[in-house]
Amino acid sequence: MDVLNRIKSTVQSTVGQFLGNPLSREFDILDQHGSGGPGYLWKIYNGVKKSTKQEVAVFVLEKKLLEKYSKEDKEKLLSIFRKGVTQLTRLRHPRLLTVQHPLEESRECLAFATEPVFASLGNVLGYHDNLPTPIPSDLKDYQLFELEIKYGLQQITEALVFLHNDVHMVHGNINPTNVIINQGGAWKLSGLDFAIVSTTPHDQQALYSCSEWDPTLPSIAQPMLTYLAPEYIMTVSCGTPSDMFSLAMLIYTIFNKGKPLFDSDCSLKSYQRNCQQLNSLPMSMLNGLPEALRDYVKMLLSPTPTVRPDADQLTKITFFDDVGAKTLEYLDSLFQWDNLQKSQFFKGLPKVIAKLPKRVVRQRVLPCLFKEFYNADMVPFVLPSVLIIAEDYTDQMYCQLILPHLKPVFKLQQPIQILLIFLQKMDLLLSKTPADDIKHHVLPMVYRALETSSPQIQELCLSITPTFAGMIEYAAMKHSIVPRIKALCLQTDLLRVRVHCLVCFGRLLEYMDKWFVLDEILPLVEQIPSREPPVLMAILGIYKTTLEHKKLGIPKDILASKVLPYLFPLCIDNNLNLSQFNAFIVVVKDMMKQVEQEQRNKLQQLSSMQKEQKSALDFVSNGDDKTEKREDFFDNLNKKGGENGNDSDSMMDKMLKSFGLGSFIQYQAGKVSSPSQGDVAVSNPGTIQPDPNKSTKVSLSMEEKQKLQKDQELQQRLKKQQPLTPKEALKTWL
Repeated sequence: MDVLNRIKSTVQSTVGQFLGNPLSREFDILDQHGSGGPGYLWKIYNGVKKSTKQEVAVFVLEKKLLEKYSKEDKEKLLSIFRKGVTQLTRLRHPRLLTVQHPLEESRECLAFATEPVFASLGNVLGYHDNLPTPIPSDLKDYQLFELEIKYGLQQITEALVFLHNDVHMVHGNINPTNVIINQGGAWKLSGLDFAIVSTTPHDQQALYSCSEWDPTLPSIAQPMLTYLAPEYIMTVSCGTPSDMFSLAMLIYTIFNKGKPLFDSDCSLKSYQRNCQQLNSLPMSMLNGLPEALRDYVKMLLSPTPTVRPDADQLTKITFFDDVGAKTLEYLDSLFQWDNLQKSQFFKGLPKVIAKLPKRVVRQRVLPCLFKEFYNADMVPFVLPSVLIIAEDYTDQMYCQLILPHLKPVFKLQQPIQILLIFLQKMDLLLSKTPADDIKHHVLPMVYRALETSSPQIQELCLSITPTFAGMIEYAAMKHSIVPRIKALCLQTDLLRVRVHCLVCFGRLLEYMDKWFVLDEILPLVEQIPSREPPVLMAILGIYKTTLEHKKLGIPKDILASKVLPYLFPLCIDNNLNLSQFNAFIVVVKDMMKQVEQEQRNKLQQLSSMQKEQKSALDFVSNGDDKTEKREDFFDNLNKKGGENGNDSDSMMDKMLKSFGLGSFIQYQAGKVSSPSQGDVAVSNPGTIQPDPNKSTKVSLSMEEKQKLQKDQELQQRLKKQQPLTPKEALKTWL
């Protein structure tokens, strides 16, 4: 609680002081996340511009931090800080920190607004001076990647090229406090508090004058002694090589985990002693640097200014000739290129992304790619890289960082390649996108693909849809996707598209329920107007899949009344070759076999039930003591035919008698005789009942014989038992 209270009081105190500053009329400040400048006196806050809601960084220097100095020193410090911000505001360059609102001063503080900032390089290297407690989580255990260092140093070097060659200015205080890392990960040079402008015209050689380092002044009122070039102290002179020495010290500090080569600790004696070591600096002291950088750093650390490479020369060394660094450099200069140059770069970007650290991709690559979404012609070239990055992100990061930028792109219909790319990555979109966004953004894109006039898009959509069908809600499949495929299948004039539609239906069957297939898909097949072999084989595939799939199946009634009558004519279609004909016949035979088996099983069950009913009636009737047996139906008919037939019967007569219809061909006195007891009695239309009085020729199984014997014994016992009178029954009960 004490820590939280301290944070709360600190924030309230800063906000209260900031509210008195004119800058507060245009910006709101949020949390502090960094510090920088001389002595890390500038607190860096996240901010928002009130009018546009644009994110900014607000630098605030509280004057109460200077109360420990004398009034004269305090005024001198304030003058230095005002000068630094003013000079930075006037200069505009991609490698310098961009000031979005100039310095404003109040009684309590100085404040100005810049582009969004992450922290100073010093904060990243472990210097947490003037930061809130606890330290912001983003800064804890922060580690710079080699690529970030390499490209960051290149950016600072390019900033020096601008200052030295174009502005004719010496920075004068290059150190980790004055290198600012913006929200995108770019390194920006700031802190022009001790900058020195050339006193000569631009068309003449630049000359710079500097002040002698005064140990009586506060350390923050002068350049940081540890990073200062020897000529400042030894000869009270400076020039552009002085900045290059400071840059070399900065490079060593970065690769040495924040520890400088020599720490003078604001002591001139210590500084002079360290400078003497520079004359015979052993290469072993630079072993912590990359090999490609050691020789150049040793040259930059030379006490002789003329030996040091200038900024322009340093940008061309092989150390900066790196694929990752070049990629980031190209991304930063995209605004200078035309669409053709951009397209060539973006085509090769997916191969490079895999080699870049994830933080670099998130901070540097993605924002540049998102900017190109506003240029519809470039979206097909940018989109593959964005989706490759999305594959490595968690669902939460995808929804937070990528999905909001993809939503407008989902609606684009031109160029047509955008839709192709999304369809190819549909499994990724469905697996990471929330259900509500799938419904309102992703699936409408699939619907448009099915309704488009481009056959290429239609075929791709039809071939890909089954691969992600399991990820789609069944309601969307049933009411949105299937109806569109049906309409496309019936309306298209292109054979390839129609075949793709039928194949798509065949692959989607496993995701549908049985009755939906029977009611919607199979009737559709019968409406197909064309009879080309690919269409016929696709139709056969749908029937075969439906018939054999364990979740589906076709009932025998539909097989017998609809499917088989439809397939039989297709079997003899003249467009089929031998193998295709054989495929049809195999499926038809399987269907007929299923109809036969199911119908036979049904009739056997009915026959069994009739036997059980007859046995129960015989048991209750107490009639004849002989158990009546049922005859086998076809044996009985054959016997009838033998008894009633004669050699003069026609073939039709014999066939009718074999089917139990002998009564319909017997005539007496010119009238049709009524069916005899031995003829078949028609009880219900289509149901033929065998004569129960005729003995069967079918041999009984052992179980049936045992059951028959038990029934006979039971009937004999019941016949022999004397009838019970009411009195005897009462006695027996008592």
